[in-house]
Amino acid sequence: MNNSDILIIGGGAAGLMAGRILAKAGRKVILLEARNRCGGRIHTLNDDAFLKKAELGAEFVHGNLPVTLQLLKEAGIEYNNAHAEMWQYKNGKFDSESAFTEGWDVLMDKLGKLKEDISIESFLQNEFPSDKYNGLKSSVRKFVSGYDTADTERASSFALRREWQSEDDDAQYRLKNGYGAMINYLEKGLKNSGGLVCLNSAMNTISWQHGQVNATTVDGIVYGAAKMLVALPLGVLQVKGGETGAIIFAPPIPAQINAINNIGFGAIIKILLEFDRPFWEDREIERLAGKSLKNMGFLLSDEEIPTWWTQVPQHSPVLTGWLGGPAAARKKDADDEVLLQQSLQSLSNIFNRTTRELKAMLVSFYIVNWTNEPFTRGSYAYDTVESPSAREILTKPVEDTIFFAGEYLYEGPAMGTVEAALTSGKQAAERIIG
Repeated sequence: MNNSDILIIGGGAAGLMAGRILAKAGRKVILLEARNRCGGRIHTLNDDAFLKKAELGAEFVHGNLPVTLQLLKEAGIEYNNAHAEMWQYKNGKFDSESAFTEGWDVLMDKLGKLKEDISIESFLQNEFPSDKYNGLKSSVRKFVSGYDTADTERASSFALRREWQSEDDDAQYRLKNGYGAMINYLEKGLKNSGGLVCLNSAMNTISWQHGQVNATTVDGIVYGAAKMLVALPLGVLQVKGGETGAIIFAPPIPAQINAINNIGFGAIIKILLEFDRPFWEDREIERLAGKSLKNMGFLLSDEEIPTWWTQVPQHSPVLTGWLGGPAAARKKDADDEVLLQQSLQSLSNIFNRTTRELKAMLVSFYIVNWTNEPFTRGSYAYDTVESPSAREILTKPVEDTIFFAGEYLYEGPAMGTVEAALTSGKQAAERIIG
């Protein structure tokens, strides 16, 4: 048996952050990761055949986030402002962001007066029953499913209110060499302090009693420790027994599993398309839009793949497509070629180019169906009405032996982000150290 003081299951941002802190504090740490790499939902592509440093997962720093920015400063990792123009394509026309928020002030006023938490869908139905608000309701639903990758039938109104009240549209950054640089820094810090990282080590069973836990991999290797930190994605923890990636706790921990299932976990498909040039900057597109799109950052639409973004301020020939929430869940098992065709058709409808023309300009593509990835099972967490009480259960250790960490346990306006994962990992390490 391989023994340690602390066994960490999951090598994403939360697990690595916790592991590095624990190892530096003198604890003997073994981190087990199911994949052949660390990073989890952070995956920076280093393939010269495609856009170098392309982000297959997390891409932005959404705001002036203290833990993330402090870690980047400590690591000497450069980041750049990624603020850019927001556009919308609707009913055959391009519009700037000024047209997006009709009725938003009324929405926020009513949300501010809400006394008891309900789902955002119930809130919309209760407070905006008239058809004259259909446009506003549609915009909210698209935003919640797109940005938060959430189901409006489950998403908490209180959590969305907190998120929307805290938004800082001007503070948006990209890491110069991708988030992978941060992951490398954390992993190196863990190893340099004596920690051990074991890749290709998918878990099967966690057997435990007070003060002792044994984890058995699918290959039958057993690891033992006095304490365990479970830093797996929420989607993996929600998987039923018998499916790939499922974890069995023996004896069961029903209160924790029930809490895990009471937090929302979104669905996402991310599509990266590299063209031979940034055709959306062409003069004919400028005539179509009525203004140059050279500074366009995000483009929202009603197409099958509705959300697109560029690499502005860098003028790159890469467009990133984003499909989130229930619509992504419905396409979980879709073939990559089908998703590519739907992506090209969406762009064809927006930019008045045939799919044949677009395909001729296409140099390469990469489709990341995180919802169908067995060691992820989705995008990131979102709050339901039950989430606060669920987090209260999960942030308390099970008999001072099993601890949990992950972006889903973060309480604050940056839920679902790398900041959330880093913060949770840091807090979990501090609880373990005591």
